[in-house]
Amino acid sequence: MPTALLPHTHLMIRKLESNFTLTAEEKRALQELPVQTQDVKSNQDIVKMGDQPRQCCLLLEGFSCVYKLTLEGKRQIMALHIPGDMPDLQSLHLQVIDINIASLSPCKLGFIQHQDLSLLFERHPRLTAGFWHETLVDASIFREWLLNVGQREGYSRIAHIICELLLRLKAVGLVENENIFDMPITQAELADATGMTPVHVNRVLQALRNDGLIITNKRKVTIPDWQKLKEAGEFDSLYLHLDKKVIG
Repeated sequence: MPTALLPHTHLMIRKLESNFTLTAEEKRALQELPVQTQDVKSNQDIVKMGDQPRQCCLLLEGFSCVYKLTLEGKRQIMALHIPGDMPDLQSLHLQVIDINIASLSPCKLGFIQHQDLSLLFERHPRLTAGFWHETLVDASIFREWLLNVGQREGYSRIAHIICELLLRLKAVGLVENENIFDMPITQAELADATGMTPVHVNRVLQALRNDGLIITNKRKVTIPDWQKLKEAGEFDSLYLHLDKKVIG
Protein backbone atom coordinates (compact mmCIF):
# COMPACT_ATOMS: atom_id res chain seq x y z
CA MET A 1 0.00 0.00 0.00
CA PRO A 2 1.12 3.64 -0.50
CA THR A 3 3.14 4.87 2.45
CA ALA A 4 3.90 8.60 2.26
CA LEU A 5 1.69 11.65 1.94
CA LEU A 6 3.61 14.35 0.06
CA PRO A 7 2.98 16.81 -2.79
CA HIS A 8 4.69 15.43 -5.90
CA THR A 9 2.84 17.22 -8.67
CA HIS A 10 5.58 19.31 -10.31
CA LEU A 11 5.89 17.03 -13.37
CA MET A 12 2.12 16.87 -13.79
CA ILE A 13 2.01 20.67 -13.68
CA ARG A 14 4.82 20.92 -16.22
CA LYS A 15 3.01 18.50 -18.51
CA LEU A 16 -0.27 20.41 -18.25
CA GLU A 17 1.58 23.64 -19.01
CA SER A 18 3.04 22.17 -22.19
CA ASN A 19 -0.33 22.80 -23.81
CA PHE A 20 -2.52 24.60 -21.25
CA THR A 21 -1.90 27.90 -19.44
CA LEU A 22 -2.28 27.62 -15.64
CA THR A 23 -2.81 30.49 -13.24
CA ALA A 24 -0.73 30.84 -10.08
CA GLU A 25 -3.79 29.85 -8.03
CA GLU A 26 -4.36 26.71 -10.11
CA LYS A 27 -0.71 25.69 -9.77
CA ARG A 28 -0.92 26.15 -6.02
CA ALA A 29 -4.06 24.02 -5.85
CA LEU A 30 -2.33 21.24 -7.79
CA GLN A 31 0.75 21.47 -5.57
CA GLU A 32 -1.46 21.05 -2.49
CA LEU A 33 -3.13 17.85 -3.73
CA PRO A 34 -2.60 14.97 -1.28
CA VAL A 35 -0.40 12.42 -3.07
CA GLN A 36 0.41 9.04 -1.54
CA THR A 37 3.65 7.64 -2.95
CA GLN A 38 4.68 4.07 -3.57
CA ASP A 39 7.73 2.46 -5.18
CA VAL A 40 7.23 -0.55 -7.44
CA LYS A 41 9.67 -2.84 -9.20
CA SER A 42 9.75 -3.34 -12.96
CA ASN A 43 7.19 -5.63 -14.61
CA GLN A 44 4.59 -5.20 -11.87
CA ASP A 45 0.89 -4.64 -12.51
CA ILE A 46 -0.29 -1.29 -11.16
CA VAL A 47 -3.92 -1.60 -12.25
CA LYS A 48 -5.61 -4.72 -13.62
CA MET A 49 -8.55 -5.04 -15.96
CA GLY A 50 -11.71 -5.35 -13.89
CA ASP A 51 -10.41 -3.23 -11.00
CA GLN A 52 -12.66 -0.54 -9.54
CA PRO A 53 -10.12 1.98 -8.23
CA ARG A 54 -10.99 4.94 -6.03
CA GLN A 55 -7.79 6.75 -6.90
CA CYS A 56 -5.79 7.82 -9.95
CA CYS A 57 -2.15 6.94 -10.47
CA LEU A 58 0.41 9.65 -11.23
CA LEU A 59 3.71 8.40 -12.62
CA LEU A 60 6.52 10.24 -10.81
CA GLU A 61 9.56 8.24 -11.96
CA GLY A 62 10.12 5.47 -14.50
CA PHE A 63 8.15 4.16 -17.47
CA SER A 64 4.86 2.26 -17.49
CA CYS A 65 2.61 0.85 -20.17
CA VAL A 66 -1.02 0.15 -20.95
CA TYR A 67 -1.59 -3.36 -22.26
CA LYS A 68 -4.20 -6.00 -23.02
CA LEU A 69 -3.90 -9.76 -23.40
CA THR A 70 -5.41 -12.23 -25.85
CA LEU A 71 -6.95 -15.45 -24.54
CA GLU A 72 -3.65 -17.15 -25.41
CA GLY A 73 -1.77 -14.67 -23.23
CA LYS A 74 -0.19 -12.64 -26.02
CA ARG A 75 0.39 -9.06 -24.94
CA GLN A 76 -0.27 -5.92 -26.94
CA ILE A 77 1.22 -2.76 -25.43
CA MET A 78 -1.14 0.05 -26.41
CA ALA A 79 0.60 3.07 -24.87
CA LEU A 80 3.78 4.07 -23.07
CA HIS A 81 3.66 6.43 -20.10
CA ILE A 82 6.39 8.66 -18.74
CA PRO A 83 6.79 10.78 -15.58
CA GLY A 84 4.00 13.33 -15.28
CA ASP A 85 1.40 11.06 -16.91
CA MET A 86 -1.79 9.81 -15.27
CA PRO A 87 -2.48 6.62 -17.24
CA ASP A 88 -5.75 5.77 -15.47
CA LEU A 89 -7.34 9.21 -15.36
CA GLN A 90 -10.43 7.70 -17.02
CA SER A 91 -11.14 5.83 -13.78
CA LEU A 92 -12.64 9.08 -12.49
CA HIS A 93 -15.67 8.42 -14.69
CA LEU A 94 -15.44 4.73 -15.66
CA GLN A 95 -16.34 2.54 -12.71
CA VAL A 96 -14.53 -0.56 -14.01
CA ILE A 97 -11.08 -0.42 -15.63
CA ASP A 98 -10.87 -2.20 -19.01
CA ILE A 99 -7.07 -2.09 -19.39
CA ASN A 100 -3.98 -3.26 -17.55
CA ILE A 101 -1.27 -0.82 -16.48
CA ALA A 102 2.18 -2.16 -15.59
CA SER A 103 5.62 -0.81 -14.77
CA LEU A 104 8.31 -1.28 -17.43
CA SER A 105 11.08 -0.10 -15.12
CA PRO A 106 11.33 0.59 -11.40
CA CYS A 107 8.76 3.32 -10.80
CA LYS A 108 7.71 5.80 -8.18
CA LEU A 109 3.96 6.24 -8.21
CA GLY A 110 1.74 8.88 -6.69
CA PHE A 111 -1.89 8.04 -5.91
CA ILE A 112 -4.52 10.78 -5.79
CA GLN A 113 -7.95 9.93 -4.41
CA HIS A 114 -10.89 10.47 -6.75
CA GLN A 115 -12.65 12.55 -4.11
CA ASP A 116 -9.67 14.92 -3.92
CA LEU A 117 -9.62 15.35 -7.69
CA SER A 118 -13.38 15.91 -7.79
CA LEU A 119 -13.09 18.56 -5.09
CA LEU A 120 -10.23 20.20 -7.02
CA PHE A 121 -12.36 20.43 -10.15
CA GLU A 122 -15.29 21.88 -8.21
CA ARG A 123 -13.09 24.62 -6.81
CA HIS A 124 -11.15 25.24 -10.02
CA PRO A 125 -13.42 24.50 -13.00
CA ARG A 126 -10.76 25.45 -15.56
CA LEU A 127 -8.64 22.53 -14.38
CA THR A 128 -11.43 20.22 -15.50
CA ALA A 129 -10.78 21.44 -19.05
CA GLY A 130 -7.03 20.95 -18.56
CA PHE A 131 -7.38 17.33 -17.51
CA TRP A 132 -10.03 16.70 -20.16
CA HIS A 133 -7.51 17.97 -22.69
CA GLU A 134 -4.99 15.40 -21.40
CA THR A 135 -7.55 12.62 -21.90
CA LEU A 136 -8.21 13.78 -25.47
CA VAL A 137 -4.47 13.80 -26.20
CA ASP A 138 -4.23 10.24 -24.89
CA ALA A 139 -6.98 9.26 -27.33
CA SER A 140 -5.09 11.00 -30.14
CA ILE A 141 -1.96 9.00 -29.27
CA PHE A 142 -3.98 5.76 -29.30
CA ARG A 143 -5.17 6.58 -32.83
CA GLU A 144 -1.64 7.28 -34.03
CA TRP A 145 -0.40 4.03 -32.50
CA LEU A 146 -3.14 2.14 -34.36
CA LEU A 147 -1.89 3.62 -37.63
CA ASN A 148 1.71 2.93 -36.68
CA VAL A 149 1.15 -0.77 -35.96
CA GLY A 150 -1.34 -1.33 -38.76
CA GLN A 151 0.24 0.40 -41.73
CA ARG A 152 3.92 1.35 -41.25
CA GLU A 153 6.90 -0.89 -41.91
CA GLY A 154 8.92 -2.06 -38.90
CA TYR A 155 11.74 0.45 -39.50
CA SER A 156 9.27 3.34 -39.44
CA ARG A 157 7.33 1.94 -36.45
CA ILE A 158 10.36 1.97 -34.18
CA ALA A 159 11.61 5.32 -35.46
CA HIS A 160 8.15 6.81 -34.86
CA ILE A 161 8.00 5.64 -31.23
CA ILE A 162 11.47 7.05 -30.54
CA CYS A 163 10.43 10.40 -32.03
CA GLU A 164 7.31 10.45 -29.86
CA LEU A 165 9.21 9.66 -26.67
CA LEU A 166 11.75 12.40 -27.34
CA LEU A 167 9.09 15.11 -27.59
CA ARG A 168 7.00 13.85 -24.68
CA LEU A 169 10.04 13.64 -22.42
CA LYS A 170 11.20 17.05 -23.62
CA ALA A 171 7.82 18.51 -22.60
CA VAL A 172 8.46 17.55 -18.97
CA GLY A 173 12.15 18.48 -18.95
CA LEU A 174 13.60 14.95 -19.09
CA VAL A 175 15.78 15.33 -22.20
CA GLU A 176 19.49 16.16 -22.00
CA ASN A 177 21.14 18.47 -24.56
CA GLU A 178 18.05 18.51 -26.77
CA ASN A 179 18.37 14.89 -27.96
CA ILE A 180 19.56 12.48 -25.23
CA PHE A 181 17.09 10.63 -23.02
CA ASP A 182 16.50 7.47 -21.00
CA MET A 183 14.46 4.74 -22.68
CA PRO A 184 14.20 1.86 -20.17
CA ILE A 185 12.30 -0.39 -22.56
CA THR A 186 13.47 -3.86 -23.56
CA GLN A 187 13.41 -5.18 -27.11
CA ALA A 188 10.69 -7.62 -26.07
CA GLU A 189 8.57 -4.72 -24.82
CA LEU A 190 9.16 -2.78 -28.05
CA ALA A 191 8.04 -5.89 -29.88
CA ASP A 192 4.80 -5.98 -27.88
CA ALA A 193 4.27 -2.28 -28.64
CA THR A 194 4.82 -2.59 -32.39
CA GLY A 195 3.40 -6.00 -33.29
CA MET A 196 6.85 -7.30 -34.21
CA THR A 197 9.02 -10.12 -32.94
CA PRO A 198 11.97 -9.36 -30.64
CA VAL A 199 14.31 -10.62 -33.39
CA HIS A 200 12.79 -8.17 -35.88
CA VAL A 201 13.05 -5.33 -33.35
CA ASN A 202 16.72 -6.15 -32.82
CA ARG A 203 17.37 -5.97 -36.56
CA VAL A 204 15.51 -2.66 -36.89
CA LEU A 205 17.42 -1.08 -34.00
CA GLN A 206 20.68 -2.24 -35.56
CA ALA A 207 19.61 -0.72 -38.89
CA LEU A 208 18.73 2.59 -37.22
CA ARG A 209 22.15 2.62 -35.55
CA ASN A 210 23.94 1.72 -38.80
CA ASP A 211 22.10 4.49 -40.63
CA GLY A 212 23.24 7.00 -38.00
CA LEU A 213 19.73 7.81 -36.79
CA ILE A 214 20.20 6.68 -33.19
CA ILE A 215 23.04 5.95 -30.78
CA THR A 216 22.29 3.62 -27.88
CA ASN A 217 24.28 3.12 -24.71
CA LYS A 218 22.45 0.75 -22.38
CA ARG A 219 19.19 2.61 -21.67
CA LYS A 220 20.39 5.96 -23.05
CA VAL A 221 19.30 7.00 -26.55
CA THR A 222 20.92 9.82 -28.52
CA ILE A 223 19.39 11.19 -31.71
CA PRO A 224 22.19 12.63 -33.91
CA ASP A 225 19.89 13.82 -36.72
CA TRP A 226 16.36 14.68 -35.63
CA GLN A 227 15.16 15.58 -39.12
CA LYS A 228 16.27 12.28 -40.63
CA LEU A 229 14.72 10.29 -37.80
CA LYS A 230 11.41 12.11 -38.30
CA GLU A 231 11.51 11.27 -41.99
CA ALA A 232 12.27 7.62 -41.25
CA GLY A 233 9.35 7.44 -38.82
CA GLU A 234 6.91 9.41 -41.01
CA PHE A 235 6.56 11.48 -37.86
CA ASP A 236 4.24 14.48 -37.61
CA SER A 237 3.94 15.77 -34.04
CA LEU A 238 0.45 17.22 -34.57
CA TYR A 239 -1.21 14.31 -32.73
CA LEU A 240 0.70 15.14 -29.53
CA HIS A 241 -0.84 18.64 -29.46
CA LEU A 242 2.22 20.14 -27.79
CA ASP A 243 3.14 23.79 -27.60
CA LYS A 244 5.35 24.84 -30.52
CA LYS A 245 8.07 25.86 -28.04
CA VAL A 246 8.33 22.21 -26.99
CA ILE A 247 8.41 20.86 -30.52
CA GLY A 248 11.20 23.24 -31.56
